[in-house]
Amino acid sequence: MSTQAHQNLPLAFKGIAVFTPGGDLVYCRDYQKKARWHLHLCGALQEHLGLPESPHFLVPAFTATVDCWHNAATATTHIAAELYPFIYRYQGLLNAIFELGNLEWTRLRFNSDSIDLLILETYRSRFPELWENHNLVLDLSESSLPPNPLEGGQDQQDESAGTILRLFVSGHSAATERILTTLQSVLETSHYQPYTLQMVDVSKHPEQAEVDQVAATPTLVRVTPLPVRRLVGELDNPHAILSLLKDS
Repeated sequence: MSTQAHQNLPLAFKGIAVFTPGGDLVYCRDYQKKARWHLHLCGALQEHLGLPESPHFLVPAFTATVDCWHNAATATTHIAAELYPFIYRYQGLLNAIFELGNLEWTRLRFNSDSIDLLILETYRSRFPELWENHNLVLDLSESSLPPNPLEGGQDQQDESAGTILRLFVSGHSAATERILTTLQSVLETSHYQPYTLQMVDVSKHPEQAEVDQVAATPTLVRVTPLPVRRLVGELDNPHAILSLLKDS
């Protein structure tokens, strides 16, 4: 494990992420650092993709973990970030959702006793959804976020319904990562929880762009709550994003 020290970073937290072979992502930022981790995220994949059972076999081959803690004596923040080779190409996306800048993650080696790649492949016929891409980027952090004292007197949105957003982009780029960073920051510091963010690459899924009446990228669509609302461009503007999220 490699540990790096940084300054001016977010509150101490532990973050976990599970990817599917097709590239979908479920993650969680836990400020309480409790012990319920990757298998919890696998359960969320089962629910959202309609799988016959929890895809526990994704652990650890498709998982990442980051631990961020403060050293009061040196006034620095330390980060230990680890992932497995299958998902190393998503390092930039992980940095975006966890707000880690250009952190270089530690690439872990496979343990042949815990990961049998041949056995992993046998799950493909039973769980074909995991080898497809549904443009799913699901954040399960809402239950572990620290309280925001600024929200005490504000009307809260119905959390049972949640907020569903679709981000339409054309390919994955540094600009996409900056947009994800801005969205993550706005959503986690607002009261629009829980939320689901789906990222749609229009070059691969033009039919979804047509359904949502998206003619240009980047575009952010608020699917729920109704009415449907859209924001074209300006996705680096937190105030514009908050305006999109408002009920009226």
